[in-house]
Amino acid sequence: MNQKTNHIFRALKYPNYRLYFMGQGVSLVGSWMQAMAMSWLVYRLTHSVFLLGVIAFSSQIPAFFLAPVSGILADRHDKRRLMMTIQTLFMVQAAILTALVLCRIVAVWHLIGLGVFMGLVNALDMPVRQSFVAELVPDPEDLGNAIALNSMMFNSARLIGPSVAGILISGIGEGFCFLLNTASYLAVLFALALMKLGPHRALAERTRLKEEMGTGIRYVFGFHPIRNIILLISLVSLMGMSFHVLMPVFAKEILSGGPHTLGFLMGALGVGAIGGAFYLASRKTVWGLEKNIPAAAFLFGSGLIGVSLSRNLAVSLLLMVITGFGMMVFMISSNTLLQNISDDDKRGKVMSFYTMAFMGMTPIGSLLSGTLASSIGTPVTVAAGGSACMIGAFVFNRKLDELRRKIHPIFIKKGILPEVVMGMESAAGMTAPPE
Repeated sequence: MNQKTNHIFRALKYPNYRLYFMGQGVSLVGSWMQAMAMSWLVYRLTHSVFLLGVIAFSSQIPAFFLAPVSGILADRHDKRRLMMTIQTLFMVQAAILTALVLCRIVAVWHLIGLGVFMGLVNALDMPVRQSFVAELVPDPEDLGNAIALNSMMFNSARLIGPSVAGILISGIGEGFCFLLNTASYLAVLFALALMKLGPHRALAERTRLKEEMGTGIRYVFGFHPIRNIILLISLVSLMGMSFHVLMPVFAKEILSGGPHTLGFLMGALGVGAIGGAFYLASRKTVWGLEKNIPAAAFLFGSGLIGVSLSRNLAVSLLLMVITGFGMMVFMISSNTLLQNISDDDKRGKVMSFYTMAFMGMTPIGSLLSGTLASSIGTPVTVAAGGSACMIGAFVFNRKLDELRRKIHPIFIKKGILPEVVMGMESAAGMTAPPE
């Protein structure tokens, strides 16, 4: 049992990754408290489903436009310094929000403006943070485990944060949630400062920003496995991930609950997501991970349809666990596969497109969901999103054999599959993504 536990948490043997894991773990609890408190605050102030969508849109849409630039920054500059700057900006945003709420002068336009600011910082954060993990875990065979542990940490925070936030909101209001989130950023800043990293190795040759963006686009969309994964993530994020923004409506209007109900629903989602992360962390190899992508997207979509039909809290909680499991297995599998088949000097660019697909499409979906929910109802909107995810999974699954043929030689080249006869490499049509 001890050996199995050590295997699941094997990426923690690297001291820098261990510091990162602990610092981010504290910070993410605060972030989830703020996210839940923000949703409740908006709905309490406005009672508008549409404005829930607008707030989510304002906080996420910058990622769609800025992610390619942040991917180039991640490849060019010292990632630890970038991370420290980004975390400081997050802390400033949370501090301003705290002051506005505790002074009781907060208005919806404040929340939209702070949402845009947070979206700008998020657009820089995700590609840098995703590619930074690869520097903290030098063995490529442990990278998938590190990504799974990241998601486990993320969703443990998803489980703890909203549950604590629900209690605090009921007792003393949303402001204290924002205050705790402000303080939580100190943990990750402290962890980053303690890391012992080698000097940053600048690229030998830097091209103009426009040329680098063009190189990134050709690299991502010129290689079918990367392109197909990015496209499916875009669809799932657009049509499925926006269900978060409608959860206050399910809690209050459909299940006749309050902040505690919303906390339970988000906590159940976190339980399922942690289960998905544990499942992937226990894997010994990344080979075979590609089949999880369509299966998990299909499970996620079917879970959303079930949630849309439920009118019972216990049933809804069970369905949220299933939804969380499918969502997390899909995102981790996609993320891990993208990072493993990308060239080291282009990983930041690839993860910038991952950010565009994941965070950039979600706000458009949030705005669409808020608009549709206002006209056709929240349950029908969520069911339609789930159906779209299932259709996308079916289409992706039909191209799975072609994807395997093209990524297998890359794994051999990187030494991830040393047991495979090396002669297969010469028989394969492509050994790496095109330059």
